[in-house]
Amino acid sequence: MIRLGWLTLGCLFVGLGMIGAVLPLMPTTIFLILAAGCFARSSPRLEAWLLNHPRFGPTLRAWRDSGAIGPRAKAMACGGMALGYGLFLLTARPHWPLALLVAVAMAGCAAFVLTRPAA
Repeated sequence: MIRLGWLTLGCLFVGLGMIGAVLPLMPTTIFLILAAGCFARSSPRLEAWLLNHPRFGPTLRAWRDSGAIGPRAKAMACGGMALGYGLFLLTARPHWPLALLVAVAMAGCAAFVLTRPAA
């Protein structure tokens, strides 16, 4: 039963990752990393399929092996965060405490991404 739960979650994450592959503001890689983790607990065949995928496999293997993120992915992630924050400021027009809280949270996420080893 637990294995079925991991398998279901893995399939859900693959679906979200595929949506993220075609929608510009939705992430792909994080959902595929989560899917690989779920498949590692439920289906070695699906885990191998993800890790050997020609498009996504190298990124997933780099993360699994050394927690590495490629330079292009780092730039896109940080650029997306900056764009998202700019859109947040323009559309939500938050009061300064909320704007500062969101800025600190995004800066923390960007710092995490930038401090990962390069793939």
